[in-house]
Parts: sequence; structure tokens; C-alpha cells
Amino acid sequence: MVGVTVVVKIGGARAVDPAGAVTDVAHLTVNDEDVVVVHGGSTAVDDALEQVGKEPEYVESPSGVTGRFTDAETMDVFEMAMGKVNTDLVAAFENAGVPAVGLNGVDGKLLSGPRKSAIRVVEDGTKKIRRGEHSGTIEAVNTDLLETQLDAGYVPVVSVPMLGKDGDESLPVNADADRAAAAVAGALDATLVVLTDVEGVYEDPEDPESLIDEVLTPADLDGVQDAAEGFMTKKVMAATEPSRARRGSRGRGREQPRPRRARAPRRGHALPSGCAGRRGGRGSRRQR
Repeated sequence: MVGVTVVVKIGGARAVDPAGAVTDVAHLTVNDEDVVVVHGGSTAVDDALEQVGKEPEYVESPSGVTGRFTDAETMDVFEMAMGKVNTDLVAAFENAGVPAVGLNGVDGKLLSGPRKSAIRVVEDGTKKIRRGEHSGTIEAVNTDLLETQLDAGYVPVVSVPMLGKDGDESLPVNADADRAAAAVAGALDATLVVLTDVEGVYEDPEDPESLIDEVLTPADLDGVQDAAEGFMTKKVMAATEPSRARRGSRGRGREQPRPRRARAPRRGHALPSGCAGRRGGRGSRRQR
């Protein structure tokens, strides 16, 4: 049997309450829907950096996209902070009766691609090249690993870092979580749902009535891309860019989706008190 898989991206900003997403996923799994969760952790990483006395650094690309600059010290803190976020989220799902397993992109070469050791940035109006970057571009997704967990009745809870290829070596590197979710959704032929701390993209950020509710034409898409600012730019990119991730075990490509194996019964289907019949958890805002 081949079913529809849902990839749920949970934002890492402080204002995003994961409780609502946990409830939403619980409702999907109780109805035997396959769900993969991908999460961010920007606030947790920033907090951890400040605890070790290092100021979080964000840079802007020549195209206007804002992102974290990840040097070697930041990468060490990043791995630690993201691991805690992943563990805490898995525990939240288990407490909600959702069998979950935590994975990062290095595990089983789940998310892989080339490392970027230098990036182009704009500082004080001048274009520069910053070296010492620890980030990468996801080009392959190990779908066999995800499908094995789904077939066993688990919800994979996925986070970056990814595994970055640098010459003859591979190492953990940062990757944008929104684009990681898009890569996973593309590789699984899944529906992508993004939960974030804002309502969406506004034509005029100062006018709450200018929220763009839907995109139906190429002109609509151009309007959303022009209106997106700051971190929302990457979310729009993730929702619209063709996935470059390949299906397959450890990055080997596969042209056709494989049939779903007989799935083990899901354990722990009891929902949290008061959740029956709710489709949208509080604190979750969906962007499709």
C-alpha cells in the first residue's frame, strides 16, 4: 500500500508552542497517517551561545536572505543545543502517546550534501566572502531510513545538522531547517505543513489586513517572493523551490517510490485529555 505522508515542520523560534503541533500529529497518527516531523531550534542555539559567552551572528546574503554564520565554535554549540531540542520534542510526543524516534541528519546519512566553507555576505553595503563557515546544501535524503521507522509504527523526529562532504571527509554542518523539511517532503512525495510564529507573508508588514492567504498563479508567487522579508524569505524558498534531494538508501537514487511494507500496529494511541476531535492545536499556525 502506498499512502500519503505528511511532513510537519515545527519552527524553532521562542514564540512557537510545540504543544499544538504535538496534538496535531497525535490526531494524524491515531488515524494511521504517516507523519515525519522536522524541527528547528534557532532560539535554543542562540540561548546556548549566550551561555558560553558567544554572541549569535546573523549575516545577509547578496540576495537579501538572512541566516546564521556558523563558525567552528558555533557549530559545537549548535550540535549540543539541537540535540537537546530533539530529545525534548521526542519526549513530548511520547507523553502524548505518539511513538517517536529522534534522528539528526548525520544519523544513517539521513541528510547529506556538500559543505559550504565560504559564503557571500553583505556587510555595511559591501559584498564580502566570509570563510570558516560550517553549513551545507542538502542534496540527498535517506528515505529508506525514514520509511523503515514509519513502517515500524514510529514518527521520525528529524533535525539538522546534516552530513556535509568536504573533500575526502564528511562532517556535521548546519543547514536551514525549513529547507531540510522541504527536502524530506520532496524525497518522500509528501505534503509539507510549516508551523511558525507568524500568520504568514504580508504585502505590507505594517497592515495586518494585507496577509496573503493563497497563491494560485505565477504572478501570485512572484508577489509572495517580493513581499517576504528576513527569515520568512527562507520559508518561502522552502515551500517553492524544486527539491534537489534524491530518494534512496544512503543517497542512492530511486526513480519510483517503493511499495509500503506491512506496517506494525502503532503503540500508545491514547490521546491527551481534551484532544479528541481537535484538528488544530493552539499555538500552531499552518502555512501550506
